[in-house]
This record gives sequence, C-alpha cells and structure tokens, in this order.
Amino acid sequence: MKKLLNTLYVTTEGAALRKDGENLVVEVEGAERARVPMHLLASVVLFGAIYLSPALMGACAAAGITLVLLDRNGRFLARIEGPVTGNVLLRMAQYKASDNAQDIVRSVVMGKVSNQRAVLMRGLRDYGDTLDPSARDAIAGITDRLALIIRRVQRADDTIDLMRGSEGEAASLYFSVFDHLIRSPDENMRWRGRSRRPPLDPVNALLSFLYTLLTHDCRSACESVGLDAAVGFLHRDRPGRPSLALDLMEELRPVLVDRLVLSLVNRRQLRAGDFETRDGGAVIMSEEARKTVLTAWQERKREERQHPFLEEKVPLGLVPYLQAQLLARHLRGDIDAYPPWFWK
Repeated sequence: MKKLLNTLYVTTEGAALRKDGENLVVEVEGAERARVPMHLLASVVLFGAIYLSPALMGACAAAGITLVLLDRNGRFLARIEGPVTGNVLLRMAQYKASDNAQDIVRSVVMGKVSNQRAVLMRGLRDYGDTLDPSARDAIAGITDRLALIIRRVQRADDTIDLMRGSEGEAASLYFSVFDHLIRSPDENMRWRGRSRRPPLDPVNALLSFLYTLLTHDCRSACESVGLDAAVGFLHRDRPGRPSLALDLMEELRPVLVDRLVLSLVNRRQLRAGDFETRDGGAVIMSEEARKTVLTAWQERKREERQHPFLEEKVPLGLVPYLQAQLLARHLRGDIDAYPPWFWK
C-alpha cells in the first residue's frame, strides 16, 4: 500500500534531518522536533536550506523513499532517489505509444476541460444568486463554449496539434472568468490573468506553488508503476521536463488545486498580508502562509470522492496513482482506452 503512505513536508529552514535506527528524525537548533518511522514514508519534500545526513540519504534511496528539494518559494530544484524500478516492456510500450498518442491525448484533454467546466458550474451553483448578472452570464457562456470544445475533441479525426490547440483555448476561456469565482472583498486578492515565472499576484503565487506539489505527486505516481515520467503524450518531450507527469496532472489541476485556491481565498484563510512583493514584481508567500497551504493541501488529499471508472470512493491524494496505474494497464493492452478522471 505504498501509494497510500504519507509525504513529509519540512518547511523550517535550518532544520536537520538524520537517520536514527529505522526512523527519520527532524531537529531544529539541536532539539528533536519530529520522529517518523521510515516505513510510513513514501517521499520527503524539503523547502529551502535544510541539512540531510548522508546516512539518511542512503537509507531513503535503499527504501525507495524519494527526497524532493525545493527552494523556499516552492520551485523544484532536484530529486534524490535510488535505482528506478519498473517493467522494461511497459516502458517500451510507452515509448512506442508516444509516436501515435491521439487517443491518450484525447482522454487527457477531455478530462481537463470537463473538470474546468465542472469548477465553473460549481461556482454558478454556489454563488449564482450573489453574482452580478453580467458575471453570471459570462460564466454560463464560457461553460457552453467549453462544452463545444469537449464535443470537438471527441472527434476521432483530430490531430494531436489540434487537440493541443483546443486545450489551450479552453484554458484561456476558463481563466478569463476565474476572477468571478473569487469572493474575497480584498482588492489585492483579485485575479488579473495567469502569470508564472514569476507569479505577479497572490492568487498566481498560490496556483504555482500548489501546481509544483501536484507535479511532484504525479511524477512519483508515474515512477511508482514503472512509467518514464519524462516521456509524455500531450506535452512535448524536452530535456529535464517531466512531460508524462505534466500530462497526468492536467485533468487533476482544476479540482485538486484550483478549487483549493478558491477555498483558501474565499474563506479568507489567506489574505494580502500573507504575501510580499519582491524586486522585479515577484510575489511570494510568508512562512506561515506556506504552512497554512500545506496543511490545507494534505487535508484536501484525504477527502474521498467516487472514482468514475473504478466506481468506488478513494482519497483524492490517491487519484494520481490510480490514474498512473490505469494508464499503465492501457499501455499493456489490459484496457482499451485510458479513462480520465472526471470530477462530479
């Protein structure tokens, strides 16, 4: 049940991690703050300048525990892991499929656009009575256009490039009305369009931070079933880019990340004072805000939803692993098509 095990997040800069028997020990200023049995861990995510003992790194590599190094703002730096395991025949099937991936790309794009549409429709249901009529009409109009894009993508004769264009069009439409879903009265927490490197407002900072965490989970999911996280279908392959992990996260972003960001902002768990603007315009979270987000992220992953293909309730944090398993089964020929995860 490795896929159900926990991820340990260490956010205190200056902390030291070491091995003590079969336990991972976290110390801050020489005082022990946490002790976790290593068999309960699947991965450890470290933010900023944190010391790792060589003995712990070796033990984690031997036990299959991935160490992920991020800078203090959540930007990916490196992964430390042991030998990559997996079925060579599965990877050969993956490489072969990457040359003719229309069906997989179609499933991924349909899953993502459907879930974006579901987020907007949930917003109409939750806030429709309080929205300005023009905002309500704008959201309703975008949901209709997203439905048209879904029907367009379903056409069997669409090329991958056309489906990539449909995915980009859907993302632009979706984010064009994202601000209407923000109910916080704080003007500094408004949405002014997507900005990434660097994020130029608090909402973009939240999205980028959580997308980084979701990418880590999806990459771990791919590798846990023996897939090559670098060889994708929707995303073009580039050196150093986890293209398959990015493919896998597309259908999950609207539900796992976007909905969580809206909840944190609309419930005023995070406010403008929790962010600071650096030289050049980059906006980053405070240390306390980051802890709030990580706590909410872990709670979100424990929530259970009905899996549309398996027809049973599963924790949201397990969904990337289940989708990676389903993709692997499709590549092996055990199931006819890759079934995307639809949120309802």
